[in-house]
Order: sequence, then structure tokens, then C-alpha cells
Amino acid sequence: MITFLIGIIILFLGYIFYSRYIDKIFEPDERLTPAHKNNDNVDFIPMSKSRNALIHLLNIAGMGPIIGAIQGILFGPIAFILIPVGCIFAGGVHDYFAGMLSVRNRGAQITGLIHKYLGKNAFKIFMVIVSIMLLLLATVFVYTAGDLFVERFFGVSDFGITNPVVLYSYIIILLYFVLATLFPINKIIGKFYPILGLFLILGTGLILIGFFINGVNLQNLTFANFNIHPKNLPLIPMFFMTVSCGLLSGFHSTQATIISRAVDKEKDGRQIFYGMMCLESLIAMIWAAASMDVYSLNQVPQNLIGTVNVVNIIANKFVPLNLAFLVTLAVIILPITSGDTALRGLRITIADALNLEQKRMINRLAIVIPIVICVLLVLVWAKINADSFSMVWQYFTFFNQLIAIPTLCCATIYMAINKKNFWVTLIPALFYVFITMAFIFSERIGFNLPLKYAEIVAFIISIAVLIYLLVNIKKQRVK
Repeated sequence: MITFLIGIIILFLGYIFYSRYIDKIFEPDERLTPAHKNNDNVDFIPMSKSRNALIHLLNIAGMGPIIGAIQGILFGPIAFILIPVGCIFAGGVHDYFAGMLSVRNRGAQITGLIHKYLGKNAFKIFMVIVSIMLLLLATVFVYTAGDLFVERFFGVSDFGITNPVVLYSYIIILLYFVLATLFPINKIIGKFYPILGLFLILGTGLILIGFFINGVNLQNLTFANFNIHPKNLPLIPMFFMTVSCGLLSGFHSTQATIISRAVDKEKDGRQIFYGMMCLESLIAMIWAAASMDVYSLNQVPQNLIGTVNVVNIIANKFVPLNLAFLVTLAVIILPITSGDTALRGLRITIADALNLEQKRMINRLAIVIPIVICVLLVLVWAKINADSFSMVWQYFTFFNQLIAIPTLCCATIYMAINKKNFWVTLIPALFYVFITMAFIFSERIGFNLPLKYAEIVAFIISIAVLIYLLVNIKKQRVK
């Protein structure tokens, strides 16, 4: 329990002090934000700080802080330290700069920022990567939300797409995604997300209360249990790829840039972008602790360890039966409220690339209809082949963390050309270059090299990225 509490303290103090430092060196001011300058009553609409914060929390808190925590805690109590440390020095910094750079650049999406700070070639590459990642994420979240829902409320054990209950659940969720993507941000998302955000906090809070009522069995970190993963997975890079939301997630850059178009004042940014990342990290910490407890007491069947099914086991363990459904419902909310904004982010990203204004519904439909067709095709493929979902999730995980790198690189260049402390973004950028490259070069979905060779390649690529950034900074300063 001591290691868990130390992690909570790190998270709390990090937000109080380090987020203020990051905010101070960025220097938010009183200039008009894109929400006021470009108000179109669709995507650019000023909203209050509290509303934006709760919306952003639901946007970024997909299944990542739950599934990541359920799987990440298998490495042992080291998770209670790495999650908050990673959040403070990497995830929070990433989210803050993604949002604030967008605010400073007319609400540009992450691909637009890449185009400005990293050039046309990087833009072309990451336009494809961002689009694939958002498409895969939307598909994964239709899948997981639908399966969780029918399991808890209909007792379904056959999750095949030919099961009518499962099929109709997928269709309803996808239909909602489409409506939330098409309608102005203040009509559906702006009205319901703050309520759903409070619901998410309540569901996680019930588990935390259950720790004190029922007790919780948590290990403390020692040299003996530094990495106790049952499959002997290496801490580097696997932990940082497994635990994304709650530590650092590239997906967040696509969501922060959506909310940047609704920020009322620049000074709201610290609480909205950095603060909600820290709250998501706290959610991940609580779920990690609950998972450690049910694992250590052998309350999870071997075939369900690390899967989304652990959610219901945790809910039944720590929450009274008449309230357990609230926890499951809160978790179901997560993929739904991230999947819809993933599609929204994809619509805006494509629209910006095509210079297609989005005030008219016909222009939005022209982008959304092909996207929905692609989601349906990937969903059917994932359901037909039992191994397909695992592959989709692995590729999403890779693209998700990969996208964090250009975001941090853009921030590094911005800070450098404005003669500010760019090390706060450069160090996590280079670290995640190493992590993502070591992952893709060592995993079967990539190059399948022995880990030691993959790490050598990853180190060389990290040095190459450092040189590229330094050269780019020099060019930008000359301009």
C-alpha cells in the first residue's frame, strides 16, 4: 500500500508544481482564442473551463486507463511509480503542448502542427498514420463497448457478430458515433459529456471507497518484484506501450486539438489539458490497484487475466451488488465517449487537409460516410477472425504511441525558436522514439528482431531524430 500512496503523492505534487512550471514557460496570455476568432457554431465554439475539462477527460479516457492498468499491473508494483512519473514528465507535458500549440495556431489539428513545425514530408507520413490510428480506435471502441454492455446487461457469452444482440449493440453505438461527429460540439458532446464525466468519476470513486471498506491487497516495490510479469515481458519497452492512457498517449493530441477550438481563455489550458491528464492517471492508478488485488487473490480465471472481463470482477468485488452496474456503465462510457471524438477528430483532420469548410452538413457527410464504411469493414474483419482483434489492438497501440513523438517534437521546436526551455519536451520525445522503435523492431507485428538488436536500432534512430530536431531548430531560428 505504501508504494501506491507514494505514487498518488507524486501525481498530486507533480500537478501542483510541475504543471505550473510548464504553464509559466509557455506563458499563456489574454489574446483571443480560436473559439472566438473563428466561431462557426460547429467546431469553433467557446465553452467554460469546467465544461471543457470534463469533455476533454471523457475524450482522452477511453479504454486505455482501464485496459492499460489491468495489463500494466502484471509487471508489478513498479506500475504505481511509473504511471504518475510518466504522467507528470511526459503525458501531461504532451497533452498541454498539443492543446496550447493548437490554440496558438488557429485551432490546427495535430497534422496541421506537424506541417508547420516539421515540414511537408512529416505531414504526409503522419496524416496517414493519424488517420489509421483514429480509424482503428473507433473500431476497437465500438467492439469493446458493445461486448461489455451485452455481457453485463444481457448476460451474453457469445460475442459473435451473428448474435443479434451483439450486432444491434454495435449498430446503435456506431450510429451514436456518427451523430456526435456530425452535430456541433455544443449540441451533444457539450451537453451530455459533463454529466457523463461526473459519472465516470463516481464509478471510479466507488472502487476507491471499496478499498477502505473491503480492504485491498497491494504489494510494495522491492528489488525482488521490480518486474514480475508472468510472461517475462521486458519492462522496456513493453510497459510503456501497454500503459498509454494514464501515462502518455499520442491519441490525446488528436483530442486536445478538438478542445482547443472551444477554449475560452488561454489561461484555462493548464487545468483542461494537463489537469485532466493527471486525473486520468489517477483513474489508471485506482484500476491498477484493484487489478493487483483480484490477481493476487486468484479471483480472476487464468484465461481472463489482462482482459476487459476483469472490469466486472473488480466491480463485483469492491462495490455493493446494487451499485456494481454503475461501475460497468462508467467503463462502458469510456470507449463510447472516446470513439465518437476519434471520428470527430478524423473528420476535422481530413477537412483541414482538404481545406473543406465544415459549417455545412453536406461537407461533413462527404467525409463521415466513407469513414463509417471503413469502420464497418474493419469491425467485421475483426469479428470474423479470432486473432484479428488482438492484431488491431497491437497496431493501434503502436500508432498511438508513435503519434506522441511528432507532438513533442513540434513543442520542442516551438520552445527552441522562442528561446524557452525545450528540454522539457525534447527528453520525453527522444525517450518515446526509443520505446516505440524498440517495440516495433522486436515484436512479431513488426520486424521480430531479438530485443537487444531492436534496442540498438532504436538508439540509433533516437540519435538521428535528435540531429534532425537540432538542424530543424536552426533552420526555424534563421527563418
